[in-house]
Amino acid sequence: MKEKKKVILTCSVCLSRNYTTEKAGNSTRRIELKKYCPKCNKHTLHKETK
Repeated sequence: MKEKKKVILTCSVCLSRNYTTEKAGNSTRRIELKKYCPKCNKHTLHKETK
């Protein structure tokens, strides 16, 4: 069974924390996804935070 870690995604424009997701426990790269930000009212780049 693979271990998964919960991470928080933060909007790169307004810095609001909008999403939580899981990633594999052995990956070292940070997640970057284009998601909808309700505060900016558009799709922006969301990055994983610590």
